[in-house]
Amino acid sequence: MGGSAQFHSWDVRESGPADAPHRVLLLPGGLCSTAFYEDMMAAPPLTGAPIRLVAATVPGHAGTPAPEDVSIENYAAITAAFAADHGCTAVVGHSIGANIAMEMVGGGHFSGPVVLLSPTFSRPDESKALAVATTLGRVPALGSLAWPAMLWLAPKALADSLPESRRPALLADLKKNSAPFCRRAMAEYFAYLDRYGSLVPRLCGSGARAWVVRGDRDEVGLTDSERAGLEACPSVTLEVIPDSGHLVMVEQPDAVARLIADAVLGANR
Repeated sequence: MGGSAQFHSWDVRESGPADAPHRVLLLPGGLCSTAFYEDMMAAPPLTGAPIRLVAATVPGHAGTPAPEDVSIENYAAITAAFAADHGCTAVVGHSIGANIAMEMVGGGHFSGPVVLLSPTFSRPDESKALAVATTLGRVPALGSLAWPAMLWLAPKALADSLPESRRPALLADLKKNSAPFCRRAMAEYFAYLDRYGSLVPRLCGSGARAWVVRGDRDEVGLTDSERAGLEACPSVTLEVIPDSGHLVMVEQPDAVARLIADAVLGANR
């Protein structure tokens, strides 16, 4: 990777045997830190597996330092460089983290496997509130108000999805987010979705082994044509986790941990 694909200020949390034969990069979703993977990382299917977990907050989110270029394409490049530096041979991403993982394989930066937790394949799939906040953020008279309001509302909207014992810590991380960063990062994210229309052909065309994982009550949508395209793709497996919404690894950490262990170990046999 060239210098433009490097970033040197990552918030990292690791677990598992230091000498494990498999190393897996975990990318949290938008606004979230590595703390959102904590319960999943401690779940028995992973703690008992020969897997080293390397969780890294997507730079700029949860108050972490941001790169100058916050396009999804640049995130994919710098994250692939990070994965290579840390010897990671599989990537798990949630939400926007899943979209970054998808672009890592779609853009030829990483060969997979990837486990995509609640990715977004097109603009119509995404939260209407997020789309509205991003649109208003581009309006000079409203831009300085839209994202502070969104960041005030987000913890309240997500609180019920968080385990009571973990709720204060996770909500505190959400509150670390910067409105100016979110304004420019989300604008780039929606521009990325608009460039491709649907990301299903990009994922399938990569040939990478991929698992697309969704909660059965996921707030992020999946159109019928997207589902059909994924089901027809021989390198993609669709999985649904019962009793879960968008924060699938927080709501059902054991089930997601088991799926990741099976995917990583099965893909490397």
